Amino acid sequence: MRIFFIGDVFGKPGRRILKHHLEWLREELRVDVCVANGENAASGKGITPGVAEELFASGVDLITTGNHCYDNKEVFTLFEKDEERIIRPLNYPQGSPGPVCARWSSPSAGTLTVVQLMGRVYMPPCDSPFTAIDAFLETAPSSAILVDVHAEATSEKQALAWYLDGRVTAVIGTHTHVQTADERILPHGTAAITDAGMTGPHDGIIGGELKQMMRRFLTVLPTGLEVAKGKPMIHAVLIETENSGLNARKIERFSLGENQLNRGSIGVS
Repeated sequence: MRIFFIGDVFGKPGRRILKHHLEWLREELRVDVCVANGENAASGKGITPGVAEELFASGVDLITTGNHCYDNKEVFTLFEKDEERIIRPLNYPQGSPGPVCARWSSPSAGTLTVVQLMGRVYMPPCDSPFTAIDAFLETAPSSAILVDVHAEATSEKQALAWYLDGRVTAVIGTHTHVQTADERILPHGTAAITDAGMTGPHDGIIGGELKQMMRRFLTVLPTGLEVAKGKPMIHAVLIETENSGLNARKIERFSLGENQLNRGSIGVS
C-alpha cells in the first residue's frame, strides 16, 4: 500500500494547489490512498462541509483535524455526514462530538485505519495520548494503521513514535506547519516524521499574512488571522507498506512549489 499524507492544508492557497495538482500527483506517485490534515483548511482555522468536499473532490480520501476542529460549528454536520472520512482527535474527553477512526480499503491494496492524537505539551488540555492509543490498539484491526500526532513539542511527537514502533504503520506529526527532515523507519518497522509540514502559502508566517503576524511579535495588540497570499507549496510524505501489512518499507518526504509541479518531474522509487 502506498499512502500519501499531506501536511496541514492552510486556507484557499492550500486547497487551490491540491485542486490543480493532486490528481496527477497521485497517478505519478502510484498512490493508493491519500490522507490530509484539514484543520486549517477553512480560512486558516477549522473546516466546513464545503471545504471538505473540495478536498475530497481534489483527490483526498480521508481528513484528520486537530485543535481547531471545532472552530466552525458546521463541522458537527460534517461529522454526521462523513463519519467514515473525517475524524477528531482520539484523546479528546469522552463524549466530544465526532468520529475518532477513519478506514479506507481496496481489494488490491488492503485496509488503512487512521486515528489522530493530540499532544499535551503547550496545547489545550486533553486526555493522555499514550493511554488513549493503548486502549484503541487493543481492538484495532490487524491492518495498516496511520497515526497523526497533532502536537507542538517535537519531543512529545518523537516519544509517541518510539512508543508505537512496531505497533502501527506510521506516526506522522502535524500542527507546527514547519516540515522536519527526520523521516525514517524505526527499528520495528514504523515510519515516522516529526512534522509533515504545511500545504499552503509559504511567504507568510506559518500560513498567516506576514505584516499581520509580525504585529503579534512587535506589539501587544490583538490581531486576527489573515491567510497569506504568497506562492503555495505542497508538503507531504509517501509511505509504502510491506505487502499490505502493518510494517512500513519506505517513507519519502516532499516539499514542492508550483514551479516544481510538472508531470514527469517528480522522481519516484
